[in-house]
Amino acid sequence: MFEYILRLFILVPMIGGLAWGSLWLWRKAQMGLPMQGGAVRAAQMVDVVPLGPGSKLAVVAFGGRELLVAVTRTQITLLAEDTRENAGA
Repeated sequence: MFEYILRLFILVPMIGGLAWGSLWLWRKAQMGLPMQGGAVRAAQMVDVVPLGPGSKLAVVAFGGRELLVAVTRTQITLLAEDTRENAGA
């Protein structure tokens, strides 16, 4: 009986930690944030705002400009473009 209780106190927090970690990783990947650092890319995600299931607004920095795009499961639409000199800074 003691061995069963000892296993319970070890395994329940371990399973809870694994569940929390996988949900945290899924949320980071879902939001479009880069998973690895150090790589310089031509286009960067500045910010992402989820609007509902399968749709979000995203600000993308590309070529010294910032583009506001709407992303759904079937299409990507350009909504606005920031052409100011200090865009991205």
